[in-house]
Amino acid sequence: MSNIVNKLYQNNAIIYKVILFLITTVAIVYLFPKGGQFKYDFSNGQLWKYDNLYAPFDFAIQKTDEEIKIEKKQITANAKLYFDYDSSIPNEVINVYKRRLSTLKQNDTLTKEQIQDFEKVGIKIINNVYENGFLEVISQDRVSNPNEVVVVKKENFIEDVLFKNLYNSNDVLKEITKGLDNKTGAYPNSEVFNFLSEIITPNVIYNATFTDKIIENEIENISYTKGKVSSGGLIILKGDIVEGKKLAILNSLKSESESKVWTDSNYNWIIFGYTILVALALLMLLLFLQINRLEIYNNNNKVTFIFFNVFIMIFIQTLVIKYNSDYLYVVPLSVLPIVLKAFFDARLGLFTHVLTVLLLGYVVPNSFEFIYLHIIAGIVTILTVSELYKRANLFISVAQITLIYMITYFAFSIIKEGNASQINLDYFILFAINGLLSFLAIILIYIYEKVFGLVSDVTLLELSNTNTKLLRELNEKAPGTFQHSMQVANLAESAANEIGANSMLVRTGALYHDIGKMVNPMYFIENQTTDVNPHNDLSPEDSAKIITDHVIKGVEIAKKYKLPDRIIDFIRTHHGTSTAYYFYMKEKEQNPDADINIKKFQYKGPNPFSKETAILMMCDAAEAASKSLKKPTAQSINDLIDRIIEKQMSENQFLNSDITFKEIETIKKVIKKKLMNIYHLRVEYPE
Repeated sequence: MSNIVNKLYQNNAIIYKVILFLITTVAIVYLFPKGGQFKYDFSNGQLWKYDNLYAPFDFAIQKTDEEIKIEKKQITANAKLYFDYDSSIPNEVINVYKRRLSTLKQNDTLTKEQIQDFEKVGIKIINNVYENGFLEVISQDRVSNPNEVVVVKKENFIEDVLFKNLYNSNDVLKEITKGLDNKTGAYPNSEVFNFLSEIITPNVIYNATFTDKIIENEIENISYTKGKVSSGGLIILKGDIVEGKKLAILNSLKSESESKVWTDSNYNWIIFGYTILVALALLMLLLFLQINRLEIYNNNNKVTFIFFNVFIMIFIQTLVIKYNSDYLYVVPLSVLPIVLKAFFDARLGLFTHVLTVLLLGYVVPNSFEFIYLHIIAGIVTILTVSELYKRANLFISVAQITLIYMITYFAFSIIKEGNASQINLDYFILFAINGLLSFLAIILIYIYEKVFGLVSDVTLLELSNTNTKLLRELNEKAPGTFQHSMQVANLAESAANEIGANSMLVRTGALYHDIGKMVNPMYFIENQTTDVNPHNDLSPEDSAKIITDHVIKGVEIAKKYKLPDRIIDFIRTHHGTSTAYYFYMKEKEQNPDADINIKKFQYKGPNPFSKETAILMMCDAAEAASKSLKKPTAQSINDLIDRIIEKQMSENQFLNSDITFKEIETIKKVIKKKLMNIYHLRVEYPE
C-alpha cells in the first residue's frame, strides 16, 4: 500500500494533467451542439465541388430566416386594429344632458318650450356622434392612414369601419357647433355648447391585447416551408453555383439530414466522435508543451492557465451562437493570443489560438470562413502585438487586427455575391466592437497575474522602475551593489536582445538579483568605502557563509516584498552551484593538511534553467570580475570573459538552461563589446 501511495505522490503532476485533460475535454464536448454533421460543405456563391446530388429522401424546402422575418413583418403591418365600442355611454350622456337642462328650467332660466327644443337638438347631436363612435384621445393616433379599415367590437358583433368615420375630439366640436348654429333664443348657445362638450365622452377604445392576440395567431399559422423535393430528384449538378433556390434546397436537406442523424440510438456515437476530436486537439497542445515548452509543461499552474483560457473562449463563443448567431464575430478571440504572448511567447500563443479556432469550427456556421478569418487575425495579432507596456502599441495592433477582419470579410463577401452591393455593413460594426472588446486583454492580464501568479511585461516594467521601494532601499543600504546591478541589467538586456530572449524579464531580474546583500552590505567589496575589510576578522568558512547566504537572504526579502516567482528565480540561480573560490583556496592555505569540505563553500543553487537566468549568471560574473582588472585592455577583457564563462560551462552551470553554444558565443561577444566601451581610454584633458 505504501508503495502505491509513494508512486501516486511521485506522479502527482502527471495525474493532475490527466484529470485536467479529461475535465476540459468533457466540458468542451458538453458545449458543442448535440447533432450530427452534414457531410457536404457549401456556402452561397461557391461552386458545387461534389458529384451530382440527388435527394436521398422526401423533404420539404424550408423558408429562410429572412423570408420568415419578412412575412412576420408583413402580417404585423397589414393586421387590422381592433377597437371596443361601449354601448352604455350614449344613454348615460343623454341622461346627464337632460338633468342639466332640467336644472335650467327650475332656475327659470329657460322656458319649457326652449328646454324641449334644446333637448331635441342636443340628443340629435349626441346620437350623431355615437352613431359610429367617439375615439379616446390616445387611440386617435393609432392609424396613420385615415382610409384604413379597422374593426369595431360592439358587444357580440364586430364591424369593419373606415378609421376616418370614427369621431375624434375636433369632429365632436364641429358636430356640436353645426347642430347649434340655427338655434336662437334668450338662452345663449354657448352655454349649451359647453354642456355638450363636457358631457360627450369617448366610447371607442383601442384593444391592444386582442389585436396582439390576433397577430400572434396569424404568425403561429405561418408555413415554414415553400415546396417539396421528392426522393431521387436532382438537387444540384457538379460545378453549378450554389445560390438562390438551390441554396435553399441544400439548406433544407442539411437541416433534415442532421435531424435524422440526431436520434437516441446515434447519441452516444456522436458524443464519442466529438470526444475523440476534442481530445486530439488538447493532446496536441500538451505534446507541444512537452516537446517545445518543457518548463511550462512541468508547471501545472501554467498548464491549467492555458487550458482555462481555451475553455473560456469556446464557452463565450458557443454562448453567443446559442443566443444569436448574427453576433458571431463580436467575440474577441484575438484576446487569447495577446494574453498567451504576454505571459509566454508568440509561438505558443499562435499554436493555442489555431487549435481553439479549429475546435470552434464544429460550432459556428460557415466554418471555413470563420476559421480562415480568425487564423489570419491571430497571425496578425502575434506579429503586431508586442511590448504591451507601451500604451500606443496595443491601440495600433488592435486597429490592424480590426482592419484585417474587415478586409477578409469583404473578400469573402464579394466571392459569394459576385459584387460588393450585397455586403452586410452590420458586420463592419461587429468587427469594430470586436476591436474595442480586445482591449479587455489588459484587464485580463492584470487579473491573471493575481489569480495565477504569472508575470507580464507590464508588471516587469513596473518592477524595473528604480524608484520602487525595494530598489530605493537597496540604493540606500548598498549603493555599490545597486550600481553593480544596474551595470549587469544593461549587459543582460543587450545580450538577451541579441539572442531573442526576454530582455525585459532579464533586465528586471538583474536589478533584483543581489538584494540579499542589503543584510550585510559591508561584507561585499563593492560597498566598502574604506580599507577596512570585515572578512579579515572572520574565518574563510564564516566569510564564505556570509557571501553565499546573500542568495537565501535575497529570496526571503523578495518573498517579503511579494516579488513574482519569475524574478525570484534570478535571485536563486544567479550563482548556481558555483563555489566562493577565494575563500575556499584561503581555507586550504590555512589548513593544508586538512580535508576541506567544498560544499561548505558552494552556493545552494539551483543552476540556471532558462536562457534568461543563464544570461544573468554570465553577465553578473563578468561585470564583477572586470572590476578586478587594474589595466583593462581589449585583450585582458577578452581573456577574462572567455575564462569566466568557460569555467561556468565546465561546471555544467548551463546544462538545464536550454541555451546553445552559438548563443553563448553571441552573449560573450556582447559582454566584451559593452565592457570595452565602459573601460575605453579617454582623452587626457590639459590641466
